[in-house]
Amino acid sequence: MQMPDPDPAILARKAEIVAKLRAILPEDAVISDPAEVKVYECDALTAYRCPPLAVVLPASTEEVAAVLRLCHGERVPVVPRGSGTSLAGGALPTADCVVLGVARLTAVLETDYANRFIRLQTGRTNLSVTGAVEHEDFFYAPDPSSQLACAIAGNIGMNSGGAHCLKYGVTTNNLLGVTMVLMDGTVVELGGAHLDASGYDLLGVICGSEGQLGVVTEAVLRILKKPEGARPVLMGFGSNEVAGACVRDIIKAGVLPVAIEFMDRPCIRACEDFAHAGYPDVEALLIVEVEGAEAEIAEQLAKITEIARRHDPEELRESRSAAESALIWKGRKAAFGAMGQINDYICLDGTIPVSALPEVLRRIGEMTAGYGLAVANVFHAGDGNMHPLILYDANAPGELEKAEALGADILTLCVEVGGCLTGEHGVGVEKRDLMAVQYAPEDIEAQLWVKDVFDPDWLLNPAKVFPLESSKARRAA
Repeated sequence: MQMPDPDPAILARKAEIVAKLRAILPEDAVISDPAEVKVYECDALTAYRCPPLAVVLPASTEEVAAVLRLCHGERVPVVPRGSGTSLAGGALPTADCVVLGVARLTAVLETDYANRFIRLQTGRTNLSVTGAVEHEDFFYAPDPSSQLACAIAGNIGMNSGGAHCLKYGVTTNNLLGVTMVLMDGTVVELGGAHLDASGYDLLGVICGSEGQLGVVTEAVLRILKKPEGARPVLMGFGSNEVAGACVRDIIKAGVLPVAIEFMDRPCIRACEDFAHAGYPDVEALLIVEVEGAEAEIAEQLAKITEIARRHDPEELRESRSAAESALIWKGRKAAFGAMGQINDYICLDGTIPVSALPEVLRRIGEMTAGYGLAVANVFHAGDGNMHPLILYDANAPGELEKAEALGADILTLCVEVGGCLTGEHGVGVEKRDLMAVQYAPEDIEAQLWVKDVFDPDWLLNPAKVFPLESSKARRAA
């Protein structure tokens, strides 16, 4: 993975730039000590690291605007950062950049239960949004696995989803408005506390733009009334392909669970050893959850279990209590941490049509054998958002490169069967050079034009998303 060389003129002016930042921000909001900036040298894609020139932690939209205005005048690149949980290198710094973290932007600004929205600063963590409204029996639907730590700013940047996005949609389906600061310090308001804004859907352009267009400091999010109840059922199967076929048939039958999660044997065993959730010893596991009134839950589960039995499950366990439900989900929510205890891995997030699940799972198995690497699968099966975990030894020379090559083949397969490169992790640097697999040159050029409009000097999160050769002339200019 290649990154552009840092600008020596900016590096030479580090002391001057830091001094100017300290002049507009509180003393403790600017970090420049070489030992301290190392904390920000990478995000959750830890294979690549680079300490930034400096880090700033503004606490308001006005402070963000002041920082961007200064960096724009000094021609210093800025890398926005949420909580650093990005798995695609979206917050990977360069040595000549200022990292702008939103960790201090945590205030709830307005809550309106009658109109079902909450306005807040975007450094607030995903899970704490629900925490702010659950006393009124409301919740915020998108729930990434990192929801305990990930920031709303990052969720908006990557259009994050989660286990329950099958029914409730991803971030873009739950985002009503934003306050965003452009690179020159201009503050703009898009959307608002209503279901649809007039004019062009610029909000749809911003959500998923990976910090390329502006820094989102405030957001208006849709909140929902909690359902009367919810209950998962655990299904164990003898092969990945059979589990994939079961998912396909559930969706084909027109049943809409709130979540369908998939785990294969390596992930099942790791999660069981870590969380002790009582998972069966099977090749593949599905967690299917439905919600609503008790009669509605019973009706949906009856249909789902009937479909599952056609595929000869080795285990079919319906939760009978809140404690059992919590235990079933405990293992799934712990999956990425559990796998990290036993192996280095790369986590992908290609998305495919649900009907292609059996074929893709089979072909991934064939690919791994060809590379001599293992893959653990855990993903949101209901909407085809896959998360193959490619296991490798980070200390063995050549292993990372081999894992990346296998990852490129898997993501290419996702595109070939009618899917796309990313479902919720974003492109970042991880998939940057695979963009040409999904998009023709003229399609990439159209996206570059959008970047030109919002950030004509290409100072916001440069060298991400677009193949370096495609953006080279613009970055040089």
